[in-house]
Amino acid sequence: MFERPKLGEEATLVHAYKEHSFEFKELAISAGAIITDNLFIGGRRPDKRYYLGKGKLDELRLCVKSNQSELVIIDAALSPSQEKNIEQYLKCRVLDRSGLILDIFAQRARSFEGKLQVELAQLRHISTRLIRGWTHLERQKGGIGLRGPGETQLETDRRLIDKRIRQLKYRLGQVDRRRSMNRQNRLKAEIPIVAIVGYTNAGKSTLFKELTGANVLIKDQLFATLDPTMRRLDLPEGGPIILTDTVGFIKDLPHELVAAFRATLQEAKEANLILHVIDASDPNRWQRIKQVNQVLDQLGASDVPQLRVYNKIDKMRYKPKLTKRLDGRGRAVWISAAKNQGLSFLIDGLRSFIYKNLLSGRIKLKNNQGKQRAKLFEMGVVKDEKVLNDGSWELAIQITKKDILRFLKKEGMSADAFGKIS
Repeated sequence: MFERPKLGEEATLVHAYKEHSFEFKELAISAGAIITDNLFIGGRRPDKRYYLGKGKLDELRLCVKSNQSELVIIDAALSPSQEKNIEQYLKCRVLDRSGLILDIFAQRARSFEGKLQVELAQLRHISTRLIRGWTHLERQKGGIGLRGPGETQLETDRRLIDKRIRQLKYRLGQVDRRRSMNRQNRLKAEIPIVAIVGYTNAGKSTLFKELTGANVLIKDQLFATLDPTMRRLDLPEGGPIILTDTVGFIKDLPHELVAAFRATLQEAKEANLILHVIDASDPNRWQRIKQVNQVLDQLGASDVPQLRVYNKIDKMRYKPKLTKRLDGRGRAVWISAAKNQGLSFLIDGLRSFIYKNLLSGRIKLKNNQGKQRAKLFEMGVVKDEKVLNDGSWELAIQITKKDILRFLKKEGMSADAFGKIS
């Protein structure tokens, strides 16, 4: 038996492959770990009991002892029994990849919803690992003077955790209902929604701030921001859109987090367009693209159109540009959000998707059609207005064919009301 330390900042990292070690180190540093050593174990078949082979386990024990590490972090998803067995063998606290990411999320969450989501994910994760927290009661399993409430305490804890999980699900359900109502209001306003997604640390928040001027946290670390932010952006020679910033993705994102943040990431599924931000300077960017698309597929957002945004071109000495598809819509844009380079190309790419079939014309409204006038202004399609002598209005508008036909039909107006189309 050993007493698990209350703190544990000095950590030995265990990696399967050297080429994947940089990101894992960044995760550990983001969690606040002080890295004392690294151990590479290769891509051998995991041991069912310890995950590591006997030789690597002994080597790891020597690393921990010589560096006086308080914690071992393993870049893998360990089963509860594997975690417990390694702890007992090393006499040191052990954390797997899922536990590490959950810890980072717990530090980063700021909003009420974000904190609820992280707590729910943590409780789901630790509910299968309760036995590790009660190793000091294992000596009370039986025998004269050794009988005690160990198992009873575990069962009590499980009941308390199950109760807390039900409470969190109920509260998150209320938050999700409010979010759904807001989403429905945005859909009624017929303002296009554009979701920014991408691998963590690709520059999503920097791009969001440059486009909207929003005061969001920008920091060169993984998962710097978790809570989604929405802002209105008026496209020049177009109309308004709602731009939403989402949590960054990462490979092997714990299932508990994908489930917990499903409501938040629902914005990507309901969006008219996804801006997929990619770090152009990342040598593994194609793997990152694949991993982001896998998470989008889990969320049911794989059918939403994408415009790829290759960011950080200033590190590659690339020039800003926009490539288009055969139908004229944007395919990919090359920018540097931090250096404010190429954002005009990005705006053109947005317009090519959102306002591909934009029509320009004038519409006349009588002086008793103030409701219809207000609706057009609410839709953000009015470019100019002229008040006529009889008190009626003549509005210059830019609008998609689908939207103008829907508007005229809903308001019981003739198609002739919409003047010359250009």
